[in-house]
Amino acid sequence: MTLRDTLHIPHHVPRPELLAPAGGPAPFAAALAAGADAIYCGMGSFNARRKADNFTDDTFEAACRAAHLAGARVYVTVNIVIKDEEMLEALELVRRSARLGADAFIIQDWGLFREVRRLMPQIETHVSTQANIHDARGTAWCRDAGADRVTLSRELSVAEIAQISQVGIDLEVFAHGAICFCYSGVCLLSSFARAGRSANRGMCAQPCRLPYELVNEQGRVLSPANRERPLCPRDTNTSEMVSELLDAGAAALKLEGRMKAPDYVYSIVDVYRRQLDDILAGRRTDPESAQARARQLKRCFNRDFTTEYQHGASGDEMMSYERSNNRGQLVGEVLGSAPARRDVRGLHPDDRRRRAAVARIRLFEPVGKGDLLELRHDDEFDQFLTTIAPEDAQTGETIQCDIPRAMPAGSRVRIIRSQSAIDTANAVLKRDIPRKRPVHVKVRARLGEPFAVALSCVDDDSRAAEATGFIVEAARTRAVTRDDLVEHVGRMGSSPFEAASFDIDMDDTCGMGFSAVHKVRAAACAALEEALLAPYASRDRELGRLDDIAGRACIAREGAGVDTVAVDTESDSRRAVLCVTALSLEAARTAREHGADAIYLTADTLAASDIQPHEILELGIVPVLDEVCREADHARLDPWIIPDAPVAVGTISELALASTRGARAQLRSCIPVHNLACATMLAESGAQLAWLSPELTLAEIERFAPSAPLAFGIEVYGRPRVMTSEHCILQVANACIHDCTRCGLRRQRLWLRNIDGKMLPVTTDIHGRSHLYDGTPIDLTPQIPQLLSAGVSHFMVDATLMDEDELKRTVVHARRALDAALAGRTPTKRLPGTSTGCLFVGVE
Repeated sequence: MTLRDTLHIPHHVPRPELLAPAGGPAPFAAALAAGADAIYCGMGSFNARRKADNFTDDTFEAACRAAHLAGARVYVTVNIVIKDEEMLEALELVRRSARLGADAFIIQDWGLFREVRRLMPQIETHVSTQANIHDARGTAWCRDAGADRVTLSRELSVAEIAQISQVGIDLEVFAHGAICFCYSGVCLLSSFARAGRSANRGMCAQPCRLPYELVNEQGRVLSPANRERPLCPRDTNTSEMVSELLDAGAAALKLEGRMKAPDYVYSIVDVYRRQLDDILAGRRTDPESAQARARQLKRCFNRDFTTEYQHGASGDEMMSYERSNNRGQLVGEVLGSAPARRDVRGLHPDDRRRRAAVARIRLFEPVGKGDLLELRHDDEFDQFLTTIAPEDAQTGETIQCDIPRAMPAGSRVRIIRSQSAIDTANAVLKRDIPRKRPVHVKVRARLGEPFAVALSCVDDDSRAAEATGFIVEAARTRAVTRDDLVEHVGRMGSSPFEAASFDIDMDDTCGMGFSAVHKVRAAACAALEEALLAPYASRDRELGRLDDIAGRACIAREGAGVDTVAVDTESDSRRAVLCVTALSLEAARTAREHGADAIYLTADTLAASDIQPHEILELGIVPVLDEVCREADHARLDPWIIPDAPVAVGTISELALASTRGARAQLRSCIPVHNLACATMLAESGAQLAWLSPELTLAEIERFAPSAPLAFGIEVYGRPRVMTSEHCILQVANACIHDCTRCGLRRQRLWLRNIDGKMLPVTTDIHGRSHLYDGTPIDLTPQIPQLLSAGVSHFMVDATLMDEDELKRTVVHARRALDAALAGRTPTKRLPGTSTGCLFVGVE
């Protein structure tokens, strides 16, 4: 039985890959030195960590060369939505990065994905977690579309990963690091809360890490004082679950952290590398090593750890309610502090202040000299301070640290920066070669034949090269021994290789000069380098020229459509329609009475109203399916996808089923369409209409919508949904009864109040998922004439959060605006207390 069989790994999955983050050249070198199998990083501005250092062409090419010689792969993240006017630049970034050495590209935008597959089919493509794939059906769609790998949502359990692995495509799963509170790719909180800094464009301002209060309709704060961050999860740490993830079929374990420093990257990669190596070698990790590895991870930046999602849960245990910054590792407590008695005369005033008092700290974990310690008391949580450990000390010892003021006894002491980790990373960064590749060395020294050195990589013996040199002659004095050849051929020096094993085939009476031996060994190393890099050297010819790509790219062109796109402006889907998303059948009737042409109801609302799927056509209702469709959701969502009936789908999985059943799929705005290529691909996959993202500007819509092969809709009135989370926000009130159907709290009108006093409505569904909305309604009704001219035909009033009076008022307002626009009149001004969202300001 093979190790793969022992681990029950599907046979399409290669050796498990440890995938490390790198925000720039220094973290890249740290990841490589620590043993990463692959490293993902950003180039240019089309990636979800645009604030990271990222790479220039020169530094990226050098990093790729070092990785390939070491046996590692390099992936470039192009994991944001792409504006139509950016498509050529994004394609050129992909082409240029591939020429410089990138092995694969992690892509979110379906338009970019389509164009890369169409124009550069030899390039390996991975679907980003930002694409919101979380079931087997969606994964199979990605496989059939040509993807080589799918990065699954962070929210999935090990059991779900195992089920999805049967699809037969590489699966990448997040193993360590920060968790987004919202399902990736559908978060708009940063866009609306922080002046257009979009999480879907790589500029997330992380408003989820800030304090909020849960407030009810009476203005009462329901969240306790020590639970102030209801949107801040802990970090994932699956270091003790690696075997389970491999058993489930994970092909790659992804470590998060492209904004992190080299010491963080080295430390986490090192721990997971050793965990993987133990598993693959069939070794048990001894308790002492396990404890040391756990300590190493805790001394990296962390918000405490969780594996809730991996175990199929999403409760309070996954949240870091009380703080969003680095917790480090708890290592001791303050026994007491007293004024400093040492002589501080002659010290700089700043140094005097730092030494105003001395804290006595009892340790229950070892500390190292130079470690940065945080002292914080639960009763004075915000009155913390930091100090430096003056010396190495072991568990059970008491140390004394200079502090600027007295701290109360019982204060907790944490290591929040490990000096040892920094020193280790700095030592790595001083190496000329971060990681040398082990090679098997075969030497042939036969009398009368050329001296030969052959090298083959231990991790892949097909990667090999040979060099020959002088003719071997008989020794005139002392014969060369096997040990001599092991020593001299094994001196790989400044090459990127290190000798791991030897096969010496020689006559006993050979004589030779060692300088000549060194030349042959150096030639063999150079030949192996050339062989390893040869596949990348041929890419110029394969990838063609930019003007070839530009001429064939699917982008909206001024004054003309694209030849491959046929637009039927007289079809039913292109006729102006006023739509309303209602919360009940009663609200739906009210909306129709006041001017709505089409009614949209969620699957849960339809089920609660005892409407049967076969009745939706007769009733003129469009089912709205969730932005989340995991395996457990199929039973309640799939029945609403009816042949030849409209349905608003929120995931690629639902689109795939709609296409199979012949339903008339409409893409909800959580499947972002920002360019003509994306519209074209999804139309080819069965979509007939797309509801546009609220992050789009009017100018961006005007650029690509008229040429697109599908119709478009846009929400013209309502509060944008800015987050959907598997975790129920209401749990911050510390009153969860763990029965969503009986929860009285979720029946109340509730808000999160942010630090600026803005009130964000929050709702939860019967499945425990929570939905957060922006506090300010958008009103785009005055722009309906321009939107009609741009090709938008469907106009939505989202009445999800409206009472009956507001519903009547807004539907009448939108009806009048649409009728005015169709009659060539100017609509009235937008309603007081509303905004135009991103329609004119856009997002970064």
